[in-house]
Amino acid sequence: MTVDRPPPPAAPADDRTAEGAALLGRMERVPLTRFHLRVASILGVGTFFDSFDTLAVAVTMAAILGTFGAGVETAGFLIAAGYVGQIVGAIGFGFVSERYGRKSAFIASSALFGVLSLVAAFAWSVESLLVFRLVQGIGLGAEVPVAAAMFNEFVRARARGKIVLIYESLFIWGILAASLVGGLLLAVFPPHDAWRYLFAIGAVPALAAIWAYFRLPESPRHLVHKGDLETARRTVEEMEASRAIGKPAPTGDDVAVPVPAVKEPRTRFGELFAPAYRNRTAMLWCTWFTTYFALWGLTTFLPTLLVRAGVSQSHASLLSAAVTVGDMLVVYLAAATLDRLGRRFWFTAGYLLALVGAAFGVIAFGVAGASGWVVLFIASATLLVGVNINAPLIYMYTAELYPTRMRAWATMVGSTFRSGSAVIAPIVLGLLVGRAGGIAWMFALFGAVLVVGLVVFLRHGVETKQRTLEELAR
Repeated sequence: MTVDRPPPPAAPADDRTAEGAALLGRMERVPLTRFHLRVASILGVGTFFDSFDTLAVAVTMAAILGTFGAGVETAGFLIAAGYVGQIVGAIGFGFVSERYGRKSAFIASSALFGVLSLVAAFAWSVESLLVFRLVQGIGLGAEVPVAAAMFNEFVRARARGKIVLIYESLFIWGILAASLVGGLLLAVFPPHDAWRYLFAIGAVPALAAIWAYFRLPESPRHLVHKGDLETARRTVEEMEASRAIGKPAPTGDDVAVPVPAVKEPRTRFGELFAPAYRNRTAMLWCTWFTTYFALWGLTTFLPTLLVRAGVSQSHASLLSAAVTVGDMLVVYLAAATLDRLGRRFWFTAGYLLALVGAAFGVIAFGVAGASGWVVLFIASATLLVGVNINAPLIYMYTAELYPTRMRAWATMVGSTFRSGSAVIAPIVLGLLVGRAGGIAWMFALFGAVLVVGLVVFLRHGVETKQRTLEELAR
């Protein structure tokens, strides 16, 4: 791959700061390479198994409850336990990521998540499973947001939206895989064994931790921020030497990157609420919560609702997989146009499509008195396709709106609102769907939450297309 000469550095206060700026400028000229694919492959294990794990619980919940003779009210608490752990993990590992590096946080969290997923497969009671899911969630809560922040830091501004969103689509592939594998296991094995096998598959991130230890480089942006310019230089040189995928950067495509401060003061976690960032922070937290309240709430309950409507467990898994295929097609359409149409366009489109599904569900079940699984499937599919546009976008978008010194921390704290919504949604929905007219009330609740998210986003959402991370950080 031919790499253009670096642009002349700006006139900074000292040579080390100039060198750091030059390194970031060189990164901004590196197109997609095999280096990026290796990084995405390692980090993507976490993104894939995040959604795989969540839907694995949803797909096999009836089998889990049957194994331990538990009532349906237990489902919400089993689901919520994992997300309580994720909140703890996101905050705790957020500190680790900013202090000791993205790589260290990713390896530790992946190992914890993978090992506990395997341990959970041997649970002997509802109580033991709840504890294992809680501890497992600590690893999962850190793994995905740190991976999102880290991959953003490797990709140049020109095509960041397309490349990162395609990477984040692994989230949807995880949902699809859990639906298909869960349906297959339930069809082949007795229910009390099928869910254990599905949980055991979730141990793969522990292997990814070993792979990452040997093959995952630290983020050059993080290294520049910490003042380790020599290691950052070696990584950038490796990126430049890697074989390009597609067209290389045009000759003379110099990129002016705002000069970062080398060896800046330590991250101040309260800076999320500084005047420059507080509107962004409030908007992002609202977007995280509203998107995932609808996504996880409906995703986790849809297989059970379909079974109650007369669909078999294995067929319910296949219907969930069909929804996921639709999600995937729309997300790839978004990826192809994201750097042209922009983030605001696609977030708005996602919210509006989800609201169409919620409104249809309210009218069908609350006004027309529908009760069949077909209507439930149509309303749910429309809503889920909408929020699944926003779900992978929000990881990338959060990482774009903060500087390197707090990028991983901000992404992890934002993800706690995702986890918090996933704690609240199953419990609230568990109380709603069991009552008369519960499905209509469920869709009405989703609609109200999504309206709030849309209004706040339209008021405070920032357009980030084709702008460098340093420029966006102000």
